[in-house]
Formats: sequence, structure tokens, C-alpha cells
Amino acid sequence: MGSCAAMGISVTKEDCLHGELCCLGLGEETCMELPYFAEGISAKSLSGCLVTEEGCASLVSALRSNPSHLRELDLSYNHPGDSGVRLLSAGLEDPHCRLEKLNVEHGGENRMKPGIRKYVCDLTLDLNTVDRRLSLSEKNRKVTWRTENQPYPDHPERFEDCVQVLCREGLTGRCYWEVEWSGGAVIGVTYKGISRRGRVKDCCLGQNDKSWSLFCYNNRYSARHNNNPTTIDVPSSSSHRVGVYLDWSAGTLSFYRASSDTLTHLITFTSTFTEPLYPGFRVWDSVSLK
Repeated sequence: MGSCAAMGISVTKEDCLHGELCCLGLGEETCMELPYFAEGISAKSLSGCLVTEEGCASLVSALRSNPSHLRELDLSYNHPGDSGVRLLSAGLEDPHCRLEKLNVEHGGENRMKPGIRKYVCDLTLDLNTVDRRLSLSEKNRKVTWRTENQPYPDHPERFEDCVQVLCREGLTGRCYWEVEWSGGAVIGVTYKGISRRGRVKDCCLGQNDKSWSLFCYNNRYSARHNNNPTTIDVPSSSSHRVGVYLDWSAGTLSFYRASSDTLTHLITFTSTFTEPLYPGFRVWDSVSLK
């Protein structure tokens, strides 16, 4: 990856201290020297900053040549590769480096995607939660409404009075996923404790304080939490794909209308999340995880 100067990026002391801008690749001479890289601070976050194996080598060099107070380094959601992880891990044993805690979780090549799509996660629909009026297909990544009930066994987590299904994965951290809908759908997230039977306001996504949702129908959108609706005005589009970005720690949940190269922001919920969130769908025709 090219240097910062070659890419027209100017890195300042302010940038490095606050993590608002990462030196892409960390290969620039100024990045390697960085006498102020961690001056006076004990923790540094470069999470989601497109750091590669080459960048890790430059980062280790900077840490060794400029002893600092830095004791914690967050490189999650990057692509350090095996060699980069080995170099950084070796730094924990280097007497010239005061680093004590290193986070390289959630790494991989997909983390080099631009914007929030770098946080893409794999989801599967949970057969134990699906309402009997819905069927699953495509390795439990598509749900379709049926006119006849499906022969699912009884299960305490199965929805009985709301045509919904949840995903198996409870999410924390930063996660992004996309879904394709047809015929109308509610796309949302919920705590696991949402009711599975009874009144609509207790069971359905967005109708209670346990869930947040986006209603999609005929090129119209509305958002809902705790049964408080918000109508969303956006230009007309043929896209029936929605992107969802969760930053659990920051307390934000954002919905986007998605295309291959564009994300159009629809709404962002803010809250203090206290439990993992489970993606879920209320279906009038079909919804597919992409």
C-alpha cells in the first residue's frame, strides 16, 4: 500500500493521538519515526484503519525506535495477516517496547473494504425461532412466507403470533450486514428476551423497548422503536437491498438503502445497549441475507 504522502494524506500529531486518521499502510517515513506516536498516552486505537502486514512491520519499527508509554494497542478490524500478528506479538516480549496488551481480533482481508462494509459479518437464520408461516432455504439464509403452516416442532423460542424469524448470532462490537427484501418486510434487531407469543407490542420488532426496526414497503421506509414511528423521506429507487450497521459499544444502529457501490443513510438509532442484539425479520414475501 502506498505512503501517506503519495496518497495525499497529511498526518499530524493531532491525528495520531486521537485516531481520527490512520496513516494508510503505516509505511511513510514520518509514520515510522512518529516521535509523538504515543507520547503521554497508554492506549492507542487503530481499529478499522486499513492496516496491512506491511503496515504492521512499520508500526513495530516505530514502537522499537521510539520507546513510549504505550501499553495497549487496538488493531482490531484490520488485515495484519499471520506475519503481522507474529511481529506484533513478538513486540510484547521486546524489552525496548512497553506494549503489554494487543488486540488483533476480527481481522481478515474483508477488513480492507472501504467504509462500514469492512465490518461485514456472517449470519444464519435460526430454525428454532421461525414462525410456522415461514420457510427457510439457501442454507438458512433466505426466509419466505407460505400459505400453509410448516411442520416445525414446538420450541420455546419459536414465534407464534408474529410472522418473524431471528438470526442465530447475537451481536456485539461492530457488525454490518445486508438483506434483500421483496413484497414488504420489517428488518431489525432485538434482545433475545423479546416475547415469542402474545400481544403484537410484546412480540413484533420495533413495537417494544427490546427491539429496533425499519419497515420497508413499496419504496417507502419507516423506523420504529418502542412503538414510536419515524417516517423516512428518501428519493425513489429500485433498490430493495438494506444495509445495517451496528456499533454496539458506541450505542448506534444505522440503516442504509444499499446498492453495489453506494449506501444511502436512512436513520440511526442511539441507545445504551446492554445485551447482544439478534438480527430479525418480519416477512410478507421473502428476505435474503446477502
